[in-house]
Amino acid sequence: MTTIKDPQDTTDHGRLTLAEILEILAAGEEMPLKFTAYDGSSTGPDDAELGLDLRTPRGTTYLATAPGELGLARAYVSGDVEPRGVHPGDPYDLLRALAEKLHFKRPPARVLANIVRSIGFEHLMPIAPPPQEALPRWRRIAEGMRHSKSRDAEAIAHHYDVSNAFYEWVLGPSMTYTCACYPHDGATLEEAQDNKYRLVFEKLRLQPGDRLLDVGCGWGSMVRYAARHGVKAIGVTLSRQQAEWAQNAIAEEGLSDLAEVRHSDYRDVRESGFDAVSSIGLTEHIGVANYPAYFRFLKSKMRPGALLLNHSITRPGNRAGAGAGGFIDRYVFPDGELTGSGRIITEAQDVGLEVMHEENLRNHYAKTLRDWCGNLVEHWDEAVDEVGVGTAKVWGLYMAGSRLGFETNVVQLHQILAVKLDQRGSDGGLPLRPWWTA
Repeated sequence: MTTIKDPQDTTDHGRLTLAEILEILAAGEEMPLKFTAYDGSSTGPDDAELGLDLRTPRGTTYLATAPGELGLARAYVSGDVEPRGVHPGDPYDLLRALAEKLHFKRPPARVLANIVRSIGFEHLMPIAPPPQEALPRWRRIAEGMRHSKSRDAEAIAHHYDVSNAFYEWVLGPSMTYTCACYPHDGATLEEAQDNKYRLVFEKLRLQPGDRLLDVGCGWGSMVRYAARHGVKAIGVTLSRQQAEWAQNAIAEEGLSDLAEVRHSDYRDVRESGFDAVSSIGLTEHIGVANYPAYFRFLKSKMRPGALLLNHSITRPGNRAGAGAGGFIDRYVFPDGELTGSGRIITEAQDVGLEVMHEENLRNHYAKTLRDWCGNLVEHWDEAVDEVGVGTAKVWGLYMAGSRLGFETNVVQLHQILAVKLDQRGSDGGLPLRPWWTA
């Protein structure tokens, strides 16, 4: 550790180095990593396996003008902060060490004044963020009101229209960008994704000849799984690249008579009378205030006795704000919102759906993200060539951070199964207990 000057000393000799500022903000906690800065200062154990290098004054500006996760993400994505001891495709170990062992505290006013003076007022003027960053929410009004069709399309394009080749490297052959369900600890990602689709298919009690609507269908994996089992399936996605990829995959598998994926807003689906509806990873994008309209619309597409499976990321409670943090909102899911499973269940019930079953797959998502990061590390060079190092860094940071979030119960993943009753309150003769295998 460095020897810290008196932080309240306002003489020229009291000017703090960047390493000393970090130690003050960390309130004297033992550093879990080695930190070095471009001003020549450093702190932390010399033999630490993990480290952070602040390489440029621009990085200081990012950190000072957006303290917390957003500023760190900007500096990292732009290359102004470089990690040591981890691969950029999977910085999980570094993020875990920072989360578990480094907790920043606001210093007293006089100390804070000296920190500002030492940093330099020129570093308190915001500068342009990296090009991977979306506009802040208040500036997205040009794309339409939040969760209008036009703004939702823009938000989905920001995240999903990156590169189909990039997603193939990260997601693997299943092209599935949602939580897998691992049948056992040693299962591969592909086994777990296939098991997830099997689970959804069985929960929905689908049979050959049935009709399935899959909203937010991604690259059409659920649609194709259903079609392989004789179900006529329609999927819709706001991503043009996803829809094109899915239609090609459907044709290559010879499933065109049963399966279709449309580049469309789910609200534009005209057909109705479906035997089942699956929504796998869409609820996070539609906005909590729109849940009543969302469930009402899905119910209108179902015949009496039809089942709905809603699979989505949730918060562990129902009272926290729905908006995402700065990094997620600007770099990953613009306009994304999360709430607790209780709120989702309530909204489904309030439109008249009967909730039959729900389960939490939180630990399965941690494993899924682990495996996605492994794929990104394996294909790092190809990924960088395809989308650029900045975008590849965003994905490694996002997936590793999300893995940590699921492991520590910051977020969860719930599947909720509901049925549309007929006018007499009948569910059409469903079995008395769950009919699917775990």
